[in-house]
Amino acid sequence: MSCSNTNKQADSNEINQEALQGRKVLYVYGGWNGHEPEQCRDIFVPWLEAEGAEVFVFDNLSCYGDSALMAEVDLIIQHFTQGEITPQQERALLNAVKSGTGLAGWHGGTGDSFRNNVEFQYMVGGQWVAHPGNIIPYDVRITDQNDPVTAGLNDFSMSSEQYFMHIDPNVKVLATTTFTGEHNDWIDGAVMPVVWKKSYGKGRVFYSSLGHVAKDFEVPEALEIMKRGIRWAAESREQGAEQWLSPAYQ
Repeated sequence: MSCSNTNKQADSNEINQEALQGRKVLYVYGGWNGHEPEQCRDIFVPWLEAEGAEVFVFDNLSCYGDSALMAEVDLIIQHFTQGEITPQQERALLNAVKSGTGLAGWHGGTGDSFRNNVEFQYMVGGQWVAHPGNIIPYDVRITDQNDPVTAGLNDFSMSSEQYFMHIDPNVKVLATTTFTGEHNDWIDGAVMPVVWKKSYGKGRVFYSSLGHVAKDFEVPEALEIMKRGIRWAAESREQGAEQWLSPAYQ
């Protein structure tokens, strides 16, 4: 049974358009180049700055070891695929989010960052395991029209990697995709979350599996969802974690 939400803003179906104004954002990118971390950086960092955020940009994970910086930032955006993080760096990242810093990310940059680090995966709420057929056409269905991240958006189509993930069954799912079974017949009809939000301690966590390459963000809905999710996570310290669970199993 889901808990009632006491956060007033969470009850609104409009995202705060000024959520990034004056925020301090840590943008971390790198890892496997196939996910075009530099090209994606060039999409999001200028937008963050135009929104009024002060952005600290790092192309490595050393920033997680900077205790002063980690205590200062309101939001961490990570796009770092198949990396290796030191225990000290991981602990600093986990503690920051657990203490109230927001976290936002997409595709393998957050959903396939550190394959050996299960606590990081616990924080994110999911881990990539397959994309049957590689680049294929697939549909994304908006499943929550009341949440501000997806309110007013229509279902849409992608031509990209359709992520099959191992997922925390208590995340709040905002959009899903259904596998056809064309490439793996045993998953015909399988429904997989694409966009979700969750909490980790006091921190807000937002994830979208869209965005294999920068061109994927030319799909307006994919870009809008990511921007809204970033705005939502940016208010983590001010608004606090949303007090709900959304269990898949009863």
